[in-house]
Amino acid sequence: MTGLAILDIARDGIVTFLKVAGPLMIVALIVGLAVSLFQALTQIQEQTLIYVPKIVAVFAALLFMLPFMGDALASYMGRIAERIASGG
Repeated sequence: MTGLAILDIARDGIVTFLKVAGPLMIVALIVGLAVSLFQALTQIQEQTLIYVPKIVAVFAALLFMLPFMGDALASYMGRIAERIASGG
C-alpha cells in the first residue's frame, strides 16, 4: 500500500466523519447559541440551563439523522472492505 493510498483512505475517513458528526455539532451550536442569547437577554446566570435543551436537541437530531449517518458509515465500510479485498 502506497502513501498516496493511505492518504486517500484517511481523507475519505475524515470526510465521512464530518458528514456523520457535522449535523449534530451544528444543532448543538445553534441550540447553545440560542440558550446563551436567552440567558443574556433575561440575565439568568444559571450554568446548568444550557445542558438540557442541548441534550434534547442533539438527541432529536440524532434520531432524525440516524438513517443518513448509518448509510454514510456503511458506504465508508464498503469502500474500505473493497480496498482490502482488492489487495490495496
